[in-house]
Amino acid sequence: MQQGDLSGAAWRTSSFSDEGQSCVEVAPVGEGFAARDSKNPAGPTLSFELGPWRRFLAGLENG
Repeated sequence: MQQGDLSGAAWRTSSFSDEGQSCVEVAPVGEGFAARDSKNPAGPTLSFELGPWRRFLAGLENG
């Protein structure tokens, strides 16, 4: 998935995080999602198409 400009992305941190100090942030981007380290918001990001993102979340939920 092409990432493009993420400067306007609406990043969100889990409510289970410790005030965003050591968590992953996610943002909807086009037809998928982007993820980044909350401690390094200017650092690298990962982009996922919607199908793989849903499978990833399902895997987390199912252990």
